[in-house]
Amino acid sequence: MLNVKTPDNRHYEKVGSETKDITGEIPFEIPENWVWCRFGNIINLISGRDLPPNDYTNIHTNGCIPYITGASNIGNENVLINRWTQRPQTLSCNGDLLLTCKGTVGLIAFLQCEKAHIARQIMAIQSTSSINIFYLKYFIMSYLGELQRKVKSMIPGISRKDVLQILCPLPPLSQQNAIVIKIDKLLETIENL
Repeated sequence: MLNVKTPDNRHYEKVGSETKDITGEIPFEIPENWVWCRFGNIINLISGRDLPPNDYTNIHTNGCIPYITGASNIGNENVLINRWTQRPQTLSCNGDLLLTCKGTVGLIAFLQCEKAHIARQIMAIQSTSSINIFYLKYFIMSYLGELQRKVKSMIPGISRKDVLQILCPLPPLSQQNAIVIKIDKLLETIENL
């Protein structure tokens, strides 16, 4: 985590045994009881891995779990399951926030099944106990433009480091919960209009 602003209005981050001035990276001021955090300090990030064609099928059989391959499996914040595997290697669990990171970057959805294997086009974000995963979802949604500007190579993609290095304004848990409730109500109102 990052220190709250020092008396000289500077922000510092402890990296190993060194302290680094990151004032230039801070995009805006936050309330006194909030802190700036790197995503890598407040989440578990699972990077997916592709399976060879012999290790998955488009027919569901007993003992198989879903295989989520990429953006074609995520639409309107829902996960479409159309492949299964009996040989999972990289597992995401129910409630993880899935983020497309290759090809189409920035689609998100919560995994709603017990577990699934995720391919390299997907990253799974797991919150720690003191973080509201819905707060992280709304933060990621607000940050998608910045993530998409980081896209590299002929096949668009963001790296694991791009996600872990995100600076996130983190309020206390009670305020995270209040923010989520307020955004949910506003989105419901917008949808009703």
